[in-house]
Amino acid sequence: MNGVIAPGFEAVGEAFATDPRGGSGLTILRDGEPVVELVEGWRDAARTDPWRPDTLVNVYSTGKPVIAMAVVLLAERGLIELDAPMSRYWPSFRTPVSVRQVLCHTAGLYSFPVQRPTSAYSDWDLLCADLAAATPEYEPGTIAAEHALTYGHLLGELVRRVDGRTPAQFVADEIPYDFGFALSDEDVARCADLEFDAPDWPARNAGAPGSAKNRAISNPPGARDLAVVNSTAWRRASVPAVNLHATATGIARFYAAILEGELPALAIPQYTGLDLFIGEETTWGLGVQLEPDGTWGHGGLGGSAGYADPARNLAIAYVSRRLSDFAVLDRIDAALPR
Repeated sequence: MNGVIAPGFEAVGEAFATDPRGGSGLTILRDGEPVVELVEGWRDAARTDPWRPDTLVNVYSTGKPVIAMAVVLLAERGLIELDAPMSRYWPSFRTPVSVRQVLCHTAGLYSFPVQRPTSAYSDWDLLCADLAAATPEYEPGTIAAEHALTYGHLLGELVRRVDGRTPAQFVADEIPYDFGFALSDEDVARCADLEFDAPDWPARNAGAPGSAKNRAISNPPGARDLAVVNSTAWRRASVPAVNLHATATGIARFYAAILEGELPALAIPQYTGLDLFIGEETTWGLGVQLEPDGTWGHGGLGGSAGYADPARNLAIAYVSRRLSDFAVLDRIDAALPR
């Protein structure tokens, strides 16, 4: 383990070091300045390439607030109305749903409607056309179900049609932190390889057969397959719901920018109730989850997360190449100075 630990945050460093994941990073910013910036381990399973502060790793749904922010930025500029129907900006879009309902996961489009092969992740237009023609699973606005794989295509295509830039280019230009989709060759070379904490990790995270979770994450196949998510094809693809590749510091700076007013607010409650994907009551903002303790942000499958703690003016991000659970993050949170 190496990096920065400011006085008063020693217990956080100990919590990070208690259970090293063989390649991970933790950044905590207070008032926009680093008080914790730590890395440990390696980028590869062979443990030959050390993890560096600029190492990128796939953080799954931790990236959802980034594509949500792209839409919110366009709304702030008057180019999108959040209560307008999606079809205003995407004429072939059939579901009568508002932009706001998509942002807060109540659109009823939580799974891709046509069975597609893994290669479809590299075919943006194909998956967007499938969503445009889809029939919602339930009446939009009535209940939430996290749009696990579809969220990024729904919002990313909206960005493309309104702004003209691809979602990956928009994020690179307008939300310029150390993360991105559709990586360049230079950024692919910075990526860490994911690994499972145990061989049964994909089965443990598959959801019950036929459930909203199972259906949402199974098509196209491959999002929980190491051969897919460690491939160059995946890293070069744009799947904004689940393939943001990021450093911990990049994610933390994103949340610090929101806390400091450099980016618009996302933590505005939109829906509170059962989320069919998560399986419990959830409060959704504009692409972020709001917690009862006042913190807000988003976690990712496998244990990565980014969130803001406004009461302490902290922006916190943890990323790991080992897909496991949120135990490390729970220890870090418990160790934060009160």
